[in-house]
Amino acid sequence: MDKPIPDLITVEAARDTHRWVAMTALLLAIGVILHTISPNVGGVTPNWTIAMYSITISLTKPGPTRALGIGFVAGLTLIPSSKSAFPLGNIASELSGALTACLLVKAFALAHLEGLKVKPFIIGFLATSVSGSVFTYILKLVLGLPLTVWTHAMLPVVLTVGVLNGVVTQVLYGPVRKIFFATEGKRHE
Repeated sequence: MDKPIPDLITVEAARDTHRWVAMTALLLAIGVILHTISPNVGGVTPNWTIAMYSITISLTKPGPTRALGIGFVAGLTLIPSSKSAFPLGNIASELSGALTACLLVKAFALAHLEGLKVKPFIIGFLATSVSGSVFTYILKLVLGLPLTVWTHAMLPVVLTVGVLNGVVTQVLYGPVRKIFFATEGKRHE
């Protein structure tokens, strides 16, 4: 009794299944370095880390859980280089910013606006604005500042940094996208 030899089944290995991890780690590292060395100009400096995770989230399109993980790591990495009176506020603010970026990416997809040219600007601006608003409100609470200080002094700076980050995100998105998809040999978005 010869047993029949089963046919060989070829299963193609999954390519780049963890590319998002490498891209996230690389961009967060670049963001932290730039955050550490960037000078303050008139009280304003880009938040490079938010710009970098906005780009990463736009390219990798993670679900909310992964986006929160990205935000958590970003918040932790910002604590040592924070120039704030309450560095731990970075955790809550970056969780908020990353989730905002994630929800915006999903909203653009649902609205069939993934190819919108200003999408990186909008995501960078809103993620920064939400993150900065959360961070400065926590700082307001910790320092016991009046609400008017937050609304009239802190929020205008947050929105200014939001615009700056929107520009940074827009400018860097194209080159990072080319690198991210370089080995796939196809065009995306």
